[in-house]
Amino acid sequence: MFFGLAFVFNYIAPSLAVITPPNYNFSLDTFADFAPGADLEGLKTKYGKSFFMNEDGGIKTYKFYVSHIRYKFPVIVQTTNGKVIDFFALLPTYFLHDVFHQSLINRIGKQDRYKKIEENALYIWNSKNGIKHIYSGTCTITCFPLYYSQIPDQIPPQTNNFKPLIEQYLKIETKGVL
Repeated sequence: MFFGLAFVFNYIAPSLAVITPPNYNFSLDTFADFAPGADLEGLKTKYGKSFFMNEDGGIKTYKFYVSHIRYKFPVIVQTTNGKVIDFFALLPTYFLHDVFHQSLINRIGKQDRYKKIEENALYIWNSKNGIKHIYSGTCTITCFPLYYSQIPDQIPPQTNNFKPLIEQYLKIETKGVL
């Protein structure tokens, strides 16, 4: 009897306890929908209701919610003439940093710049297909992503007062820091 229970607990039970991180099934293809140059109407069709936030000099800002498992997280986009200029996504804290960061590396290569301040890390990919990618993660007990943003290298000419969302929300200058 003892050997039977030992066999069950040591060999059978662990195989039934497969645990996968919650963002293993999240695809970066979701963010391709929001990439600079994407069509605003296509986003509204695919992601449903958007929330108009403001307009400044022909640049309109909208908030969309992306569903993943049982949660939703916001993706904020700036648009002009019905096309996305940039986006800023606040990532769910249940995602694992290592998995998300490795997904970015697999997709766009190793980051060009890395900056760590205490337990926060900032990763920057310059000019990958005409887009600057910015990702940040942090660690407490576990490590998790904070945000992900894409900014085009070439700002549309009719947007003289354009200020990237990451600058607006994080109060940082992308020209000096990024």
